[in-house]
Amino acid sequence: MLWNKIMGIFGKSASMVSRADALPGRAQALVVERSHFANGHDIIAPFPEGMQLAQFAMGCFWGAERRFWEHPSHGVYSTAVGYAGGYTPNPTYNETCTGQTGHTEMVLVVYDPSKVSYEQLLKVFWEAHDPTQGNRQGNDMGSQYRSAIYCYTPEQRASVVLSKAQFQAALTARGFGAITTEILGGKSGEATPEFFYAEQYHQQYLEKNPGGYCGLAGTGAVCSLPTGVKATV
Repeated sequence: MLWNKIMGIFGKSASMVSRADALPGRAQALVVERSHFANGHDIIAPFPEGMQLAQFAMGCFWGAERRFWEHPSHGVYSTAVGYAGGYTPNPTYNETCTGQTGHTEMVLVVYDPSKVSYEQLLKVFWEAHDPTQGNRQGNDMGSQYRSAIYCYTPEQRASVVLSKAQFQAALTARGFGAITTEILGGKSGEATPEFFYAEQYHQQYLEKNPGGYCGLAGTGAVCSLPTGVKATV
């Protein structure tokens, strides 16, 4: 695992692969346990009635996942890590690290909207990483580390667009460049990219390995929530 990240520093997978050149993958999904290691909730559907889904990519998925399952609202039911946004079905971690699948390291968030709003999750997303770096996050380089939000509904898409504009202003005021976050799904004619579960050892990795690698670092910019949404982070 660490070797793959070290190789990423040298930019061996920095560009986005084309569909024609992507690895073929496999029909069978990778096997993961149903229970979340930190809270025991299901990480695989079906989920309890009323739960909603979100997808966020913000660099290495180990640290990104922890940011969401530890949300102080206790509105996040469960989280899982995987791969999304590319072309290869059911890829492995090693395949994704080559840059030849097109996927980014993704966190699937299952949340209770009666306890935490999507906008509050967006606040975590924007503030926990630097969304201006393109195909990298800190020393982790490659298309698999690109910043991304994949939306499930038009309402999610609208919130993303609004929060992006607000956060861009905050970043610009601090001397940062343009946001490069990939935004897909949530509008007519654009499907939500499929989420493929990563290997079991990646799931809730930092709960299993408290001293494990986490390269997340924010910019210090603050994401203001829309009027009427109360922040708890």
